[in-house]
Amino acid sequence: MEIFLNFIQSNIELFYIVILSVFLGIEVISRVPSVLHTPLMSGANAIHGVIIIGSIIVMAEASPDNYLVLTLGFIAVIVGTINVVGGFVVTDRMLEMFKSTKGSAPKPNKDK
Repeated sequence: MEIFLNFIQSNIELFYIVILSVFLGIEVISRVPSVLHTPLMSGANAIHGVIIIGSIIVMAEASPDNYLVLTLGFIAVIVGTINVVGGFVVTDRMLEMFKSTKGSAPKPNKDK
């Protein structure tokens, strides 16, 4: 426990940066208009693709007996892949809403 507390004490600035980044990210994302959600999701997919490649490189460079790095790299690959696939599914569904079927009549408006 003392090692963990020493680690936090020596890297307290990094923890402040991470916490500030989380709050800043929440503020930025909550103010994005609905029209920009699809391009934003595509950008997030690209970032997660970089994370997948980076975690594969870290796992390849790690020594075979360093189980912590291998386990964290494996988890990063799995979670990043799930996030990329889910992002593409959501983006595809959102883009399907804007497609029109050819030859079909417009739906009548029931509110009139």
